[in-house]
Amino acid sequence: MSRNSKTLMNRQYYLDAVLLPQGWARGAVVTVSEAGRIARIEIAPPPLVAVPPPGAERIGGYVVPGMPNAHSHAFQRAMVGAAEYRQSKQDSFWSWREAMYGLANRIQPEELLVVATQLFVEMLKAGYTSVAEFHYLHRQANGAPYAGNNALWEAIGEAASIAGIGLTFLPTLYQTGDFGDKPLKKDQARFALEAEDFVRLIGERVQADRRRGSGTQRTGAAFHSLRAVPISTLAAVAKELAGINPALPVHIHVAEQLREVNACRRANGKRPIELLLKTGLINAHWCLVHATHSTVKELQGIAAAGATVCVSVSTEANLGDGAFDAARFLDMQGHLCIGSDSQVTVNPAEELRWMEYQQRLRRKRRAVLATDTEPHVGTRLWRDAAIHGAQAIGQPVGAIAAGRRADWLVLDPHHPSLAGAAADAALDHLLFAGGHAAIRDVMVAGRWVVRHRHHDAEAALGEKFANLMSRILHPQAPMHPQVTPEN
Repeated sequence: MSRNSKTLMNRQYYLDAVLLPQGWARGAVVTVSEAGRIARIEIAPPPLVAVPPPGAERIGGYVVPGMPNAHSHAFQRAMVGAAEYRQSKQDSFWSWREAMYGLANRIQPEELLVVATQLFVEMLKAGYTSVAEFHYLHRQANGAPYAGNNALWEAIGEAASIAGIGLTFLPTLYQTGDFGDKPLKKDQARFALEAEDFVRLIGERVQADRRRGSGTQRTGAAFHSLRAVPISTLAAVAKELAGINPALPVHIHVAEQLREVNACRRANGKRPIELLLKTGLINAHWCLVHATHSTVKELQGIAAAGATVCVSVSTEANLGDGAFDAARFLDMQGHLCIGSDSQVTVNPAEELRWMEYQQRLRRKRRAVLATDTEPHVGTRLWRDAAIHGAQAIGQPVGAIAAGRRADWLVLDPHHPSLAGAAADAALDHLLFAGGHAAIRDVMVAGRWVVRHRHHDAEAALGEKFANLMSRILHPQAPMHPQVTPEN
């Protein structure tokens, strides 16, 4: 049992205002099971909506589904802000990658535990209640495999347990340094896994998940990219993974950079997404991360397959990747979700705001991603990203509905950013009025993990994280001195 697990009795909550799949409701009575799942939702007719049943906990404010974070590299939280200086006029994703490799080759399991715990607390306070961790740190710093349990993998699971966030752990296959089966470089050695070991380890973890029966943690799988996994290997391994569990979440970075697209075409005669679609493997359990440089035909193929696309507008902008054509993909009924990726922004409201703003700049009009049936941009984007994020991570979250996990955010209607906002405009304020500061309480699996904007792990984490960052960013500098408060 994790340190955050508790025996929960069935509980009732009276929600003053809640976003349900069918729209906003007032006076909803929600029953949550011992396992943290929503068992029943009852909406009383007026005037009974103002009368909570005896024993129910009343939740004032606007209650909305917690957001799944469909793409995260936790260790990269340790370099946020440290690569924002010019080395040359040609700085790009590829020069940033060298700095990232430096961090990846220094960080140790005990350090990853601190970084990931800090990050997961930040995610919860910002509105992410579950995360897909796309993890390709597999070996010791000297390139040797771990004997027994993989300490780097264990650090991520322990961090999620401490923070209380839902986790889909995605061990990631990484075998080649570039297209054409080029060998891994020295600074990529820590990422290496053999295909047979990868399949075996995924199988063992899936079996362990079944025995453990966790309501908040599960295993999926990822292929780093078509640069790092040849298409023939990907196809063979994907079929074996489907044999382990046909519903296994499978993620892959794809078409993030034009250089990648052009190199794939030279090596394989096809663009990366085109190549993936040709395998016939892509289905509703796959998540294509970035897909920044997609053709109309490729977008149609992804939408037809029912797969999700995960964008991280903050990372894609930070690295100069380009802008995904969200408006076109959503018009195709495509399934779009969001992630924090490199952690330059750990804020789902900001990701969604800039998704809309990119489309406004491109199309030179407003409210581009609203629809006739949902004119509120904030509601449309939050609702859709939450439900499709749940699809991507393979967890029963993303909506406040019977059978789903009770992962909720409570927005404070008295916060200045929500001042005067009616319920149906609350998510517009969350996205476009700096409303993330109005997230007052956060629940995961029926347990409050943030109350009144405070997480219990914050106090213990602060000094550990500060000292660790000093060592990581300034290896030769002394650690922060201990400060004794004056009387």
